[in-house]
Amino acid sequence: MASHFLDRRDAGRQLAAHLKAYAGRSDVTVLALPRGGVPVGYEVAKALGAPLDVLVVRKLGVPQQPELAMGAIASGGARYLVDDAFWDGRVDPSALHEVEERERAELARREKLYRGTRAPMQVDGRIVILVDDGIATGASIRVAAMALRSLHPRHIVVAVPVAPVYTAQRLGDAVDEFVCVHDSRSFYAVGQFYDDFGQTTDEEVRELIGHPREAHA
Repeated sequence: MASHFLDRRDAGRQLAAHLKAYAGRSDVTVLALPRGGVPVGYEVAKALGAPLDVLVVRKLGVPQQPELAMGAIASGGARYLVDDAFWDGRVDPSALHEVEERERAELARREKLYRGTRAPMQVDGRIVILVDDGIATGASIRVAAMALRSLHPRHIVVAVPVAPVYTAQRLGDAVDEFVCVHDSRSFYAVGQFYDDFGQTTDEEVRELIGHPREAHA
């Protein structure tokens, strides 16, 4: 099967062409999921003339079953719990607190690694375009969007170069809009749609989000 994108930067440029309605607006912020989403988000932000930041997300795993998510936390104090009532009596509040404290420490470490001393961008009342390099199941970006919702953006757009068909339905009401360059019925992995899907490094993330003025050009 032929790929659709040369690399993540090419994918970002193609994705930006599908987001022209948001170009030149002062109320738009692009948030990229590190690490792979950042080169894509950089090209989107540059094309739209919008500020770029990372949205670092950490899953809150159930004690003893860490692969099962109770919710998520994200940059800027964002927090989402999967139906608080469901976990009432099933997970001890002190255990939830311990998990959250541990994940907040890791989130803070990663934010410092990527952003340095700069504070996360404020998104209250803004249009947020949440970007990744692709979606497989949609679970991760869905909880990211739901955590982001707690920061009160006016409108959340999830924008990706590639995803399986029916992804919009899977995202449900977690997002207000879903934009995808290529939705595939023959989907095995995000990397199958790229010529170059090499790992994005921490250094590249820091370099790209460290040039907000260039992203505004």
